[in-house]
Amino acid sequence: MSEYILEMNHITKAFSGVKALDDVNLKVKKGEIMAICGENGAGKSTLMNVLSGIYPYGSYSGDIIYDGETCQFHSIRDSEKRGIVIIHQELALSPYLSVAENVFMGNARQKHGIIDWTATRRDAQQLLARVGLVNEDVNVPVNTLGVGKQQLIEIAKALGKNADLLILDEPTAALNDIESAQLLELLLTLKQQGMTCIMISHKLNELSYVADSITIIRDGCTIETLHKTNEPFSEEAIIKGMVGRELTNRYPKRENCAIGDVVFEVKNWNVFHPEDAERQILKDINIQVHAGEVVGLAGLMGAGRTELAMSLFGRSYGQKITGDVYVNGEKTDMRTVKNAIANRVSYVSEDRKTYGLITIDSIKFNMTLAALPHFFSNKGIVNQREESVKAEEYRTRINVKASSVDQTVGSLSGGNQQKVVLAKWMLTQPDVLILDEPTRGIDVGAKHEIYCVINELAQAGKAVIVISSEMPEIIGTCDRTYVINEGSIAGELSGDEMTQESIMGCIMAHNRKGDA
Repeated sequence: MSEYILEMNHITKAFSGVKALDDVNLKVKKGEIMAICGENGAGKSTLMNVLSGIYPYGSYSGDIIYDGETCQFHSIRDSEKRGIVIIHQELALSPYLSVAENVFMGNARQKHGIIDWTATRRDAQQLLARVGLVNEDVNVPVNTLGVGKQQLIEIAKALGKNADLLILDEPTAALNDIESAQLLELLLTLKQQGMTCIMISHKLNELSYVADSITIIRDGCTIETLHKTNEPFSEEAIIKGMVGRELTNRYPKRENCAIGDVVFEVKNWNVFHPEDAERQILKDINIQVHAGEVVGLAGLMGAGRTELAMSLFGRSYGQKITGDVYVNGEKTDMRTVKNAIANRVSYVSEDRKTYGLITIDSIKFNMTLAALPHFFSNKGIVNQREESVKAEEYRTRINVKASSVDQTVGSLSGGNQQKVVLAKWMLTQPDVLILDEPTRGIDVGAKHEIYCVINELAQAGKAVIVISSEMPEIIGTCDRTYVINEGSIAGELSGDEMTQESIMGCIMAHNRKGDA
């Protein structure tokens, strides 16, 4: 019997005549963790959708050989019957159903056509225990749990379908460092139990830790497969395979960027929870950002960074908000998003699908939407020619990979969607740009391009604020950093002071101060 549980041979898949996969070959050994790497739009998710039957047999060419048999999957149910289960980056959980109901969604425990709730709850708890959620209440709605637990529930759901091959698409993209580490350890445990895993991720350090082999895909083609030896995987070799060139400096330096006067200032900013008027989320926040300066907001998940950004941008978060905002030295009314945009303040949300894009519409529509009232219309009449010219200019400027500005945003890869959101707010000609997790879930090549855009904005004299959960990103891109912990400023670091150790030191010292 073959040592390979899966072989995908000469897979070719096209959309509207454009090849997304071009003669791709993939082999996965039984009981291994294989990682698939590539830039956004390289074809990774498309390949997994072919494997899982989301793109049915007949819509592609090539062969899928699973456990020694040639398979023709016409739907996702066909692949799940064979033990192939995919977990997408956007979790497929029903938020208002209980944990137990989600674990067995589409796979209900039944007796004579009637759901056996006793068996459902018992079996759900057993599956949750396998993924490390021991004694978890299976009766609570799943939306009351954090993203880390929801990701584990997705894995428990897959185990309930008797998965032999588990496919995980960006499983740690929305997790903090602790949750990511727990998930990686779980994958290693499942591997010891005989599970085979395919993992798509842009976090090269995580892949180097768990993967036995790494297959690199570029522009829809298989480039190479690297195998684990006594030496760890070389991140430089992976990046070169992904982008087709060496990326000598992941965080490009800003040259000749003078830092000017204070452009953006927040004084004594206080915010209470939108649903609990007694719970204070942000306490006496004071920050300054100068022209040409990139300032980071660092902190652990839940520290209050996104809440700060959203409350500043048109009071999109919170209630009982007090404090003052100054733009170019003038006290500014920021009580609505419209006012914020009019005062040249923009915000790129961490959740591009929910807050940043209308995915069923075109690149042009999304890029120009926020700027429409001020730049592309006169007395309510849209200048469509100017709109198209500017959208094309920015598509080229920040390298959005698409056939035209009329292409639907939902058909783009995550990295290119992120660039469209960035272009949308750049087109409003802001003086202040707040970027919340601007590189979450995108590859190193696309990250480098966004870092170059950040540098370009700073060199143009803009005030840029970067929120990131990746401390190396904060250190590599920012001139100065405010450390936020439990809704307060825990410290301010600049230059050589900015290290991962000093950021964590600020957080620990602030915690000790709070305990005292």
